[in-house]
Amino acid sequence: MATEDFAELGPDRSLLLVDDDVAFLNRLARAMEKRGFIVHAAESVAAGRAIVERAPPAYAVIDLRLEDGSGLDVVEQLRDARPEARIVVLTGYGAIATAVAAVKMGATDYLSKPADANDITSALLARGESLPPPPENPMSADRVRWEHIQRVYELCERNVSETARRLNMHRRTLQRILAKRSPK
Repeated sequence: MATEDFAELGPDRSLLLVDDDVAFLNRLARAMEKRGFIVHAAESVAAGRAIVERAPPAYAVIDLRLEDGSGLDVVEQLRDARPEARIVVLTGYGAIATAVAAVKMGATDYLSKPADANDITSALLARGESLPPPPENPMSADRVRWEHIQRVYELCERNVSETARRLNMHRRTLQRILAKRSPK
């Protein structure tokens, strides 16, 4: 994005990034600065809420699951402080229920990790009823399945038998899946 293209961002180019993956947060911050945003980064719900309290940004990219709580707390506070803010919720565990919750809380869009800076920028700048273009490198079906299994496993407090029952699969099959590395 060239300097003259920054006008698309509007007069307030402030962007809040909240993610507890520090390496991802730093990479995304640099990429978004190159696209013209004025970035404020936070590694926790508490830090994100403090930034919103001081100066609510025009844009936000917030991870759903953070070490000190839910990113939806930051979404809710930002929506109350600045109703017109454009908010994208990111998560490594994409699920319909959490997407619905994020949108109800005021998120503009919901993206599953790994989302790159182009996908995030498209989602932040999408206006009206038009949907942003599909991601260049979407997750494979195997990766989506693996993420779902991991999410249910975590929700069942890492209990293999309970997870297998809820997923309606044999416990040994689940153990083999959990022993493998995540697909690309």
